[in-house]
Amino acid sequence: MDTDEGTALSGNTLRFAHLSDLHLPHEPRLRLSEHFSKRQLSVWSWRRRRAVQSPVVLEALLADMSTHRPDRILVTGDLTNFRCRRSSPPPPPGLGDCPCLRAWCPATTIAWFPCPRPRVGEAGQWSTAGEWPYVHRHGRVSLIGLSSALPTAPLPASGRLGSAQCARLGRVLAQEREAAQLAILMLHHPPADGVVSARKALRDRRELRAVLREHGAALVLHGHARNARLDSLPGPAGPIPCLCVPSSTALPNPHDEAARWHLLELPAASAGWARVLVRQWSVEAGGFTDAARYELQLGP
Repeated sequence: MDTDEGTALSGNTLRFAHLSDLHLPHEPRLRLSEHFSKRQLSVWSWRRRRAVQSPVVLEALLADMSTHRPDRILVTGDLTNFRCRRSSPPPPPGLGDCPCLRAWCPATTIAWFPCPRPRVGEAGQWSTAGEWPYVHRHGRVSLIGLSSALPTAPLPASGRLGSAQCARLGRVLAQEREAAQLAILMLHHPPADGVVSARKALRDRRELRAVLREHGAALVLHGHARNARLDSLPGPAGPIPCLCVPSSTALPNPHDEAARWHLLELPAASAGWARVLVRQWSVEAGGFTDAARYELQLGP
């Protein structure tokens, strides 16, 4: 497992932005053989959805986050619609410093980014470095990233962690608990049952939940679902909140909620609670507005 020690904050509150399923505008040039593979299906899927994954919303999202000044940006997967090692996509117009553009990342890779944002091409050092799970300690919080990327047959969009990664996760959680760290777990596919169809589900979510039941975590963050959710997972001494943010760049449509992102604040004086600010795209306002504020009790 790879551990990256971040710089502790000088302030009293830790602030994290959670986004997901950005589906950044990028369509790679396919080889002849790839036209007869799942990648061709990804092209057709992207062409159907690119009117939904709005670059206008993406630009507004980055500007809105900047005004709230999070200490870290947590992205729980689907940075683009494609996995491509041959080349990096060009940045969208006006977004040359977008932190999320890295075409070789698996579609379901999670990532975290420091603020101010790194430039295009530097995102790899903040996501897929080392062995999964990836651990980044930021003050008293440990950000733990899991990869549920799984090559599948043409139609399924399911994920899997694998027994080896789940076993390593157990050791990581025990290590972070011993160090008195708050563990925030990030993955793309939802760990709870019934969130998405079987075609899109995390295949070994029961194994993951067994690890969490034994070792605990403060919070689980994920994406992949079309609607925002707050589920509860069993922990060793109480429930673990499991928070989903839908696509952070999607225009509202019959299948997707309006784009949203969450600002999570962990006050130093209250280690057992987090404040959540929901920022959601408003068609009427032409930008992101406050949709909800609530407090969330963290898991043991």
